[in-house]
Amino acid sequence: LDEAIALPTDFSARIARNTQIYIQEETQICKDVDPWGGSYYVEALTNELAHKAWEHIQEIEKLGGMAKAIETGIPKMRIEEAAARTQARIDSGEQTIVGTNKYRLEKEDPIDILEVDNTAVRQEQIENLRRLKEGRNQAEVDKALEAITECVRTGKGNLLELAVEAARVRATLGEISDACEKVVGRYKAIIRTISGVYSSESKKDADFARACELTEEFAKKEGRRPRVMIAKMGQDGHDRGAKVVATGFADCGFDVDMGPLFQTPEEAAREAVENDVHAVGVSSLAAGHKTLIPQIIAELKRLGREDILVFAGGVIPAQDYDFLYKAGVMAIFGPGTSVAKSACQVMELLLEAEEE
Repeated sequence: LDEAIALPTDFSARIARNTQIYIQEETQICKDVDPWGGSYYVEALTNELAHKAWEHIQEIEKLGGMAKAIETGIPKMRIEEAAARTQARIDSGEQTIVGTNKYRLEKEDPIDILEVDNTAVRQEQIENLRRLKEGRNQAEVDKALEAITECVRTGKGNLLELAVEAARVRATLGEISDACEKVVGRYKAIIRTISGVYSSESKKDADFARACELTEEFAKKEGRRPRVMIAKMGQDGHDRGAKVVATGFADCGFDVDMGPLFQTPEEAAREAVENDVHAVGVSSLAAGHKTLIPQIIAELKRLGREDILVFAGGVIPAQDYDFLYKAGVMAIFGPGTSVAKSACQVMELLLEAEEE
């Protein structure tokens, strides 16, 4: 009911639970070992899924296994390519999503959501960590962490067992991770945007055509294409949506910079200034928007670049829109927004700003 915009309320959690209880208690489905057995529809889908999965597995094996494949970035690229293609089909109306691109109400009233004060939660967690560290035996913690580092360095011992032992003496997850990082470093995903995928599915979409016209108009006026940075800040590791937006915007004619995961607002603002972008799009899928977005706006102002427009998208409840607009956000694109339509709106704001 509400997972697309917030953590579930007790009401929506009860609906989810009762749906399962209804299936279990009223449909008699649990009395059959394989209720779909023999169904051509399900068997055909299962067969298709298995064969398509096997193609991916063979591709990965040819690269030397999943670890090697991840180093090349191919699994992530395949996921992002499929996501961009699907989004383009939804935006153009070729693929129906009921309530998103078909049978949508002219005006939808916001539903009640569970609002969490993430600033208060952060302060509470910091205080919990402070108390934990004050009450533990630091010598035991240091010894346990050193054992982890040595295990990673030599390859001798059971790393999981050592991590469990470190947790038992109250080492934090961050400290255990840092103990490994001393030897192997920290994984950084290769940032790629895939060109041509979104446009290949959107050629008949009027919004896509309009976005392309606006970027061309901007380029003629300014002597360069509109440049936008898509930023992922905080502990939000969900970047598929951001990559889809980056791919779509690039195909609409933008020059797109994709920021790395887990940036601070200061890092994101600095990168935006260094790359001389016209706008920053903040992707928020972990409820950090009310804290992180005002911070990046303030940092851009501190750097003397308050002319860089900031827009936001992702899982942002309608109840928070007014707060963000007052903080200086120029546009907000919630769940279900067409990428091409959002590109048009960003371009209209940029052209309006250039005229002023």
